[in-house]
Amino acid sequence: MEYKVKIDSFEGPLDLLLHLINQLEIDIYDIPAAEITNQYLSYVNTMQQLELDVASEYLVMAATLIAMKSRSLLPDHTEEDDEFYEEDPREELTRRLVEYKKYKEAAEKLHVLEEERTMFFSRPPSDHLFASNVEGPLHVSIYDMLGAFQKMMRRKKLAIPPKATVRREEVSVETRMKALREKLRFSKEPMLFEELFDSNERNELVVSFLAILELMKQNEIKILQKGNFAKLYVMSGGNEK
Repeated sequence: MEYKVKIDSFEGPLDLLLHLINQLEIDIYDIPAAEITNQYLSYVNTMQQLELDVASEYLVMAATLIAMKSRSLLPDHTEEDDEFYEEDPREELTRRLVEYKKYKEAAEKLHVLEEERTMFFSRPPSDHLFASNVEGPLHVSIYDMLGAFQKMMRRKKLAIPPKATVRREEVSVETRMKALREKLRFSKEPMLFEELFDSNERNELVVSFLAILELMKQNEIKILQKGNFAKLYVMSGGNEK
C-alpha cells in the first residue's frame, strides 16, 4: 500500500504532547519522562504504520524524549557534582509547553470570539442529525482519532485468536471511501467510529482509517464527541460527492 495522506490537523509535536498530558492527567510542571515518552512513541509509531506524512520535528521530539527517559534512569546528581551539572531537559520542555499552551488558549479564545461575532447575523436553520444523541460537536483532533484507532486495534487483536488466513485482494483507499460514503449516507444516526471498521485484517483496517482521514480532509464527514476523550462518532456532512 503506497497511499500517503497529509492533513492540516497535525499541529506539531508540542500539540501532541499537550494532548497526552491532558489525556493522562499529568502535571505539566512534573512530566514523568518514561510514561510520556512511551505514549508519544506509540502515537508516532501508529502514524508511521499508517504511512501518514510525519514531519521531521516529530522525530526530533522523539529523540529528545528518549534522552529525557534515559536521563531519568540515571542516579541523581549531588551537590558535589555541580561543575558537571546540566539543566534537566524536562525544564526546557516544560517552558516550551507552557508557552505553547498560552498561545493555543489565546487562539482558541479568539476563535470563540469570532464565532460569537457571527451570531449577530441571521442564519438559515440547519438540521443537526446528531442533536438528540451527541453532545457537541467538540473539537476532535487527529490525535483523538489515532487514539481511538489504537484502542480498536488492541481490541480486535485480543478478540481474534491467531490463525492461518488466505490473503484477500487489497482494497484501495478510493474504493473504501466510496463504501463509507454510502454507509454513512444511509445511516439515520451518527455511527460509532469503531462501526466503520468491519474487517479484522490489519491492511484493511489501515485503509479504512486513511479513507476516513481523506473524507474528513475533503469535508465530506464530521467527527463528533460526547465529551473530552469520549468515544468518537462519525456522520455524513459537508461537501458530499
